[in-house]
Amino acid sequence: MLRVLAVDDEKPLLEELLYLLRSDPRVRSAEGASDATEALRRITRALEAGPDGADGIDVVFLDIHMAGLTGLDIARLLAGFARPPLIVFVTAHEGFAVQAFDLKAVDYVLKPVRPERLAEAVRRACAQLDRDRQPAPSAAAAAAAQPPVVPAAAPQRPSVPEPASPASSERGADQIAVELGGVTRFVAIADIAHVEAQGDYARLHTAEGSHLVRIPLSTLEERWAARGFVRIHRRHLVALARIDELRLDAGATSVRVGSAELQVSRRHARALRDLLMRQATG
Repeated sequence: MLRVLAVDDEKPLLEELLYLLRSDPRVRSAEGASDATEALRRITRALEAGPDGADGIDVVFLDIHMAGLTGLDIARLLAGFARPPLIVFVTAHEGFAVQAFDLKAVDYVLKPVRPERLAEAVRRACAQLDRDRQPAPSAAAAAAAQPPVVPAAAPQRPSVPEPASPASSERGADQIAVELGGVTRFVAIADIAHVEAQGDYARLHTAEGSHLVRIPLSTLEERWAARGFVRIHRRHLVALARIDELRLDAGATSVRVGSAELQVSRRHARALRDLLMRQATG
């Protein structure tokens, strides 16, 4: 069971988060800290006591925007310890997801916090903690697991694995793997409405939510062109069949994809109009 510290400088939100965490049977204890200084004091005390100490903390549910040190600052400080607690970010801002996962966050929960989404974050933290607690294999066990050496005179040769290709993140031809907190899921490409560039990452948008993958938008553009995805902007790749409206306003072009309105660059506007016209006329 998890020992949790929740950190948020907005008292009503902290109290609501603690209430939800304490209602989860997988959480042994949940304490709160209302600022970064108090959080660091508690975490330092827990680290000094050791993982089995009375003040131990397994996972920190951490807001990002706080007075003084931010949640990202705290996570960077904790990364310097040998055995820091796990981190789950709880924030109203999507824009820090790349930094959060670079800091090895287990999960990234958006406010307002839904109970079922928080329960999933707890599940991921439990799974990660179980993996971390698995004993390392002994030298004898590791040696026993090695394949036998084939004598040079034998006709067989040990097989050499092929290097992984960039396309290995796709499962077959119809799904793409997304990873969050050490858990890999497979998203159907047909469910993806549009993709947004975020540096060297791309955010996949579906009706159920969004997923961050470490693949440049240019790679997905090339890989999914045959599936009807078209580039409409340096930041946007769209499934042509998911475009509901094309809008022209004072020389600016945009498209509506579900509830999202996306800008179309001048460079791509004419080609997009031609594609939509051909699609409409069959």
